This record gives sequence, C-alpha cells and structure tokens, in this order.
Amino acid sequence: MTTDTAGRTTGTNERRREQRGWYFYDFACSVYSTSVLTVFLGPYLTAVAKAAADADGFVHPLGIPVRAGSVFPYAVSVSVVVAVLVMPLAGAAADRTGRKKPMLAVAAYVGAAATTGMFFLEGERYLLGAFLLIVANASLSVSMVLYNAYLPQIAEPEERDAVSSRGWAFGYTSGALVLVLNLVLYSGHDSFGLSESAAVRICLASAGLWWGAFTLVPLRRLRDRRVAPSGEGAVGSGWRQLLATLRDMRRHPLTLSFLLAYLIYNDGVQTVISQASVYGSEELGLDQTTLITAVLLVQVLAVVGALGMGRLARTHGAKRTILASLAVWTLILAAGYFLPAGAPVWFFALAGAIGLVLGGSQALSRSLFSHLVPRGKEAEYFSAYEMSDRGLSWLGPLVFGLAYQLTGSYRDAIISLVVFFVLGSVLLARVPIKQAVAAAGNPVPERI
Repeated sequence: MTTDTAGRTTGTNERRREQRGWYFYDFACSVYSTSVLTVFLGPYLTAVAKAAADADGFVHPLGIPVRAGSVFPYAVSVSVVVAVLVMPLAGAAADRTGRKKPMLAVAAYVGAAATTGMFFLEGERYLLGAFLLIVANASLSVSMVLYNAYLPQIAEPEERDAVSSRGWAFGYTSGALVLVLNLVLYSGHDSFGLSESAAVRICLASAGLWWGAFTLVPLRRLRDRRVAPSGEGAVGSGWRQLLATLRDMRRHPLTLSFLLAYLIYNDGVQTVISQASVYGSEELGLDQTTLITAVLLVQVLAVVGALGMGRLARTHGAKRTILASLAVWTLILAAGYFLPAGAPVWFFALAGAIGLVLGGSQALSRSLFSHLVPRGKEAEYFSAYEMSDRGLSWLGPLVFGLAYQLTGSYRDAIISLVVFFVLGSVLLARVPIKQAVAAAGNPVPERI
C-alpha cells in the first residue's frame, strides 16, 4: 500500500510539473498575438507598403497590382491558407510518431525567428514584412495544435477546465506585461534616443525574443509519450492520414457537433476582437491611445475572467458556463450598438466586459473539447479544433463587411454578429456532452 501511495504521489508531482511547463507556452507565444498582430504590425507594415507604392497607391508583388493598404490583410489571409494546409499534417505526424515536443520546438522557433526578423522591416521592404508575417502566423497555428494536444495527456478529466484556464491566464498576463513595456518604449521613444520606426521595430523583435526564450520552459518539462508502432511510416503519409482523420471524425458525430457549434460562436468572438478597434475609431471617433488602453484592459481582465470562469465550471459545469458567457457576449454586442460616440469611459466598460468573458469562453471550450477526443488521436483532432479557431474564421468578418457595405453603418455591422452567438448557443445546447465523452471512449467527469 505504501508503494502504491508513493507511486501515485510521484505521478501527481510529475503531472503538476508538466502542467506548469505547459502554461509557459501560452506565456511565451501570446505576446505575438497581442503586441505584433493586434497593435503594431498592421499599421507599420501598411506604412512600409505605402512608402513603396506608386503614385496611384499600388505596390506590385510578382507584377500584380495591390493597394498598399491591402498588403497586411492579404498576408494574414495567405498565412491562414498555409496554416490550414500544414496543421492537419503536423497533427497526424505527431500522433503517428509520438514526438510532439520536437515538432513543437521547430514550429515555435521558426515563428519566433520570423518575428525577431521583423526588426529589419524598414524602408520599402513590404515584401519582407509580408513574408515574415506569413511564416510567423502559420508557425503559431501549427505550434498551437501540438501545444493543445498535450492537454488530455497532462491533466486528468476533472482538472482540465482549471488547467486550460490557467494556461489562458498565463498568456493574457504575458501579453499585458509586454504590451505595457512596449508602449512605454513607443510613447517615450524620443527620450530613449530612438525614432518612431526604430521603436516599433524593437517592439516587434522583442515579441520574437520573448517567444523563443520562454518556449525553453515547456520544452524542458513536457515529455513525449510512446505510441504503438504503426505499420506505415509518417514520412510521406500525411495526406493519407489527414483523409483517415476526416473519415474517423465521421464516426464521432457528437464531437463534430461540438466543433460546429464552436466554429460558429468562436467566429463571432474573433470578429468582435478584430473589428473592435475599427468600430471604436470609425464609428465612435476614439483616438489611438484610447484604443490601445482598451486592449490592455482586455488583457488584464481576461486573466481574471479565465480563472473565474474556471472556478464556475467546477460548480456548474463547463457547458453551462460557456453558454452563460455566450449570453454575455450577446449583451455586449447589444450595448455596443447603443454606445455613444466620443465617450471613452463607456468604451472602456465594454472592453472590461469583453475581457471578463473572453479568456474563460476560450479556455473552457478547449478543455471541453479535450474530453471529446479519442485517446491517441489528440494532435489530429486538435488540428481540426485549431482550424476552427484560426483557419476558418472568415465568416464573421464577411458578415461584418457585408452588413457595413449594405447599410453604411458600423453599428448595424456590429449588431449583425449577434447571429453567431445565438446560433452557436443553440447548437452547443443541443450537444449531449456526457454522451459525447462516452462515445469518444473517455471517462465521463461527474460535472461537465
């Protein structure tokens, strides 16, 4: 009995050690999403492209006329296509070989190197900026497939909500911390003897250095699990494995039902986040300082929200907690529709509400999905999840854009996104989660 107790204690300690290492990948890579994508790169790359544009405002990559203002969104779109092609292959290869950690290292350091290389983005080097953005964005998506696939292996079913929530909290904490440091450098660049361009390039590169440095922690603490030998090598079989994964997912229709619900409501979440600054500046007439401060507020409160909703899930279950968060998202959009122009206080209040539900809804969705994945196929299934999270998030922006095009009102555009939260809630409510967990061959937690 003593040996058994000691063995369980050792296993628990090893699992906790892995969990603490796992949190730090969110801590490492979230600064890219916050400082690079959300704040600095879009305006800066657009300025570089405009410097290279002709008299009509066009650049000509490969002889194709492209408006300078479209370079950034086009590069993001291309990165999504690359990620969609690579993510399922990486997931299948990781599951076939059991070597998630080396693949995570490659994806993370390719992305970190590309981000650090943005220091050399100056003058008229818009093609360099677009290329580095594509590489960094696609690498982040691939690394997140491998990172998320560790969750079912390092956390028992009853602790996954809390572990996933802590990971998100670590990510939002680092995003806020680095963004504060970057904003100090950017706003005081003259006192540091730097030009505005040099300050931005240092901010971009620092995100890559941060990403690479803190990735060392999970790489030291996470461990690979052996898999049963397969009769077919992983090399060259990625597409065959991808097709097999898609066929296999048809055998788990309840898992697919959850993925569909997640695809819809998460598309709404991502669109609100990406279009909030446009809504704030164009419709509400708010300045850049107000918008950046609002981003910081979201980052800080998202930590509180992720941890708080993780606690709620222990009492009420992840599914009910997510459904409650989607109701709050719907109320946020309704409040945003009536938000008065030129009133930053009310915009900050809305940003605070977004922060409180943002981290929790994402963290609990990840942990809930981990219960629906058949054992041994974590990376494959999480590649589909990551595609839902990143690769297919074009429906929301399309609806937002069409609503604005048809009405000429950003208020009508923002309220049009309610459909994603309402429809996503209805589809999620119809999924029998406990039955879905059992159908995937996993133990059913007492409360989920």
